[in-house]
Amino acid sequence: MTESRTQEGTALLPSNLHVPEDCRALGEILARIGDKWTVLVVGVLGDGPKRFSEIRRALGSISQRMLTLTLRGLERDGLVTRTVFPTIPPRVDYELTQLGRSLLKPMSELGLWARQNRVAIEDARRRFDAPEPNAP
Repeated sequence: MTESRTQEGTALLPSNLHVPEDCRALGEILARIGDKWTVLVVGVLGDGPKRFSEIRRALGSISQRMLTLTLRGLERDGLVTRTVFPTIPPRVDYELTQLGRSLLKPMSELGLWARQNRVAIEDARRRFDAPEPNAP
């Protein structure tokens, strides 16, 4: 039975879910899928397979090295497949795996949430960063 507690209006997960090894693993996964370039590459590949040059052109400001590193990381994590065609010059296509495609909906929803709440978050930051009225 999973039971949650509430502290100051925040639902807390059961304490037995805090396992250091799990936290590290989740942190690594969240770092991968939360990376700026990962989000953009996954979005571009959401329309179907693309060649390296097509992905780079779609992203605009990404360097060749950063795109290579991002694609390798996504391939390593099982989110992207790389297919080499034996042509001259060789043609290489990148495509989301089933696991990668399963990421499209949550990424889209998180992006929508960020767009809907951007102004409120910016306002909160301004209030937080503003000097206190009675400060010397």
